Amino acid sequence: MDNFQYKARDKSGKLISGFLEGDDEKEIVHKISEMGCTPISVKLTSKERSKDHLSFLKSIRPLEINIFTRQFSAMQKAGIPILLSLETLREQTINPKLRIVIEQVTRNVETGMSLSSALEKHPDVFKPLYISMIKTGEASGTMSKILDRLALLGEYDEKVRRGVKAAIRYPVMVVVAIVIAFVVLITFVIPKFLKLFNQFTVQLPLPTRILIWLNYVCQHYWWLILIVLAALIFSARKFISTKYGRWLWDGFCLKIPVFGQLFLKMIMSRFTRITGILMKHGVPLFDILALSSEGVGNVIVAKAIGDIKTSISAGRGISEPMKESKLFPPIVIQMVSIGEQTGKLDDLLLFVSDYYDDQIEYTVANLTSLIEPILIFSLGFFVLFMALGIFLPMWDIMNIFQT
Repeated sequence: MDNFQYKARDKSGKLISGFLEGDDEKEIVHKISEMGCTPISVKLTSKERSKDHLSFLKSIRPLEINIFTRQFSAMQKAGIPILLSLETLREQTINPKLRIVIEQVTRNVETGMSLSSALEKHPDVFKPLYISMIKTGEASGTMSKILDRLALLGEYDEKVRRGVKAAIRYPVMVVVAIVIAFVVLITFVIPKFLKLFNQFTVQLPLPTRILIWLNYVCQHYWWLILIVLAALIFSARKFISTKYGRWLWDGFCLKIPVFGQLFLKMIMSRFTRITGILMKHGVPLFDILALSSEGVGNVIVAKAIGDIKTSISAGRGISEPMKESKLFPPIVIQMVSIGEQTGKLDDLLLFVSDYYDDQIEYTVANLTSLIEPILIFSLGFFVLFMALGIFLPMWDIMNIFQT
């Protein structure tokens, strides 16, 4: 459906204008007539046509959504109407793609659509959890608080992402340096030594033969290597996009040394905070679990949350299926069990979330030192392999000269 700008006169003869969605101008004219107004002009908005031309220019980063949410929250706290807030945010937004999205949301709200329904038309920008929490704010009349919570969640996720990027910057630089050294060694150094080795009839050791084979493959089949790498990356992405592939990938992410535990802590923090916040706003637990499963970002944990929903439907509690899944740490299970008994589940879940936030900050702060043993081992193995590949045959040649 397209967006049309219209001008019409109401029953009193007053000139009105606005935006409506429809398939063509005839449908818009019909809608205006149903409103009891006389249409004057209807035209497809030029900005709507430019949407497809501008959308590819720049992607929308999570940081920009966080800024939008924080500013929207501040305006709602100040009592500014939603439409005026959206118009102001649209004018202040630098990203052309996000500006178009806000403009579309504004038009839809102008036609009488709820904010959550207008945001729902842009699933690539606003995630299901975001939209669901907006619906909660609309139903409970606490929009400013919900937006504030969404901003806090987004800002914390951004903080963790920046911390992880800063922590792995050094290991990434080391790995890149190793790869460059390996390519230089294979491309320039090994051919020089190969001329020397061919002058003698000594049996070359296995590391040297491997290096020579790699040199031959890189020189004669480099194009095939690039094709295979591109095909592997494309196939991996396609496979991960499938249900079974996503299941294997998410399971692998939880088992990666060092990072697996960090990912699990982030998931647990997000799950407990979302659940605690929504419980405080009076959202039914069954609906909360549905929203939480969408927001954790891991299908394995989402499946465990789904099992909890099934348990609640069967009249059981929450803590037992958590224990059976073997995914939730003991502290989460204990707090949930106590919360069920005392009726303070929301407060205890928020306490658990704060606990995990502290754990995440500690892990991120010490991520480099946790990675260093793996990095040193890998670097040592690479240097040893290179040294053996080059110096072992030279020692054999020296023995020939000595005899």
